[in-house]
Amino acid sequence: MKMKNLVSSAVLLMSLSAMAVNASELKVKITKELASIDVMHNGKSVTIMRNQDNKNKVNPAFANTSRNCPPFCINPMELAPGVETLGEIEVINYLKKVSDGDKSTLVIDSRTPDWVKRGTIPGSVNIPWTKLSVRKGADPITIAEIVVNRFGAKEIDDDKFDYSNAKTLVMFCNGMWCGQSPNNIRTLLKMGYPASKIKWYRGGMQNWENLGLTTIK
Repeated sequence: MKMKNLVSSAVLLMSLSAMAVNASELKVKITKELASIDVMHNGKSVTIMRNQDNKNKVNPAFANTSRNCPPFCINPMELAPGVETLGEIEVINYLKKVSDGDKSTLVIDSRTPDWVKRGTIPGSVNIPWTKLSVRKGADPITIAEIVVNRFGAKEIDDDKFDYSNAKTLVMFCNGMWCGQSPNNIRTLLKMGYPASKIKWYRGGMQNWENLGLTTIK
């Protein structure tokens, strides 16, 4: 039994050493200390890292600089009082927490499915902004089910919720010119969702792609 444990430990150490070697070989890291991270996406492990090709160009879908405004207007850095605006490192930290088993957080791609099919951030879940918008055809019952079953709130009356055990929501969409996650956030704030439990990745897929970070279809 001791021999079996020793062998298992040796294999584990060899695996860790191999991982360390591979990480040290990466020339384009996330930070000086962080080369890559592994997160879970739809039950499978996915490695988030930056593209290692120094000649790699940004995804053409995010290369356009001039979209009509409205609707593609530049969002402010602070979307709403109390809602924290995040950068890539903070988003990666939340993704790692979720993949490590933290059930109190949800990273949400607020875009419509046609955009998500082109690529999303590994470890996120897709809850389109249209699913929370009565204006776009979502009915109040379905919205309430999402808030309760997905976000962890407790319905106490019609249109009233207890958010004391609700999850921290990290929301993103296509970038600083995209209105999909801002729409989700404003809807939730109107419903009474605590601003302190809502985080906004303003850069979204635009900045994620610009930095060559891993996406998954």
